[in-house]
Amino acid sequence: MDDEEQGGAAVDNIVSEFETYESFLDSQITSLDMYYLEDEELARQLVELGYRGSGEVLKREEFEKRKATAEAARIAKKSQKKVLASAGKELKDNFLLALAEREEDNHSGKMSSIIFIRDFNSHSQEISGYIDYSHRLRLEDFEEYFSGKKKLLPRSTDLSFYNWDTQNSTSNSSLYYQVITDNASGLLFKNKRDRKVINVDPKGIPGDNTTRNLIETELYVQVVIYDHITRRKT
Repeated sequence: MDDEEQGGAAVDNIVSEFETYESFLDSQITSLDMYYLEDEELARQLVELGYRGSGEVLKREEFEKRKATAEAARIAKKSQKKVLASAGKELKDNFLLALAEREEDNHSGKMSSIIFIRDFNSHSQEISGYIDYSHRLRLEDFEEYFSGKKKLLPRSTDLSFYNWDTQNSTSNSSLYYQVITDNASGLLFKNKRDRKVINVDPKGIPGDNTTRNLIETELYVQVVIYDHITRRKT
């Protein structure tokens, strides 16, 4: 970063820190200044002119200009709707349609879906595992999956992974779920936000605010999606 960029960043920090230009000027005035000047307005003028204060010299016009720009950017960012990876894609398979239906809610945090997939990898080995959909959405560009360029498969870095040929097995906690492996009834996942436990045993009850959805798909041997609605404080 060159000197001009550093200067601009410093000004932007000042603008974000202080609500008004007067509060910025006041931050540069010392108790010693007030002792000698005995006039707050005069002290502010001296700071604006660069005769007092040890911080950045910034004119009112520049401060207000930067403040307006920052506020406009904040409003634009808040109102801007995230373009979904599934937007505009022709989705024919039920699994891709199911992913698209859940994409926005998993992005926003309203829903936290766990996807179970059983299929074959590029070496024709049978694999299966549980994927934290919200986590993977934040790590990858899902356009490649929705466009059919890549196939979504469990990895050794996902919530759980098992290679039926090599018998290689792994489990990892994710951004949103803690893996519980020492449970007598089988694998469990605890949501880190609301602490609710998701039971993926097909014979058991999925848990509070969770539904188990078997997806009929031509792309995979088996797909099950566990949709957990996250409770939020109001």
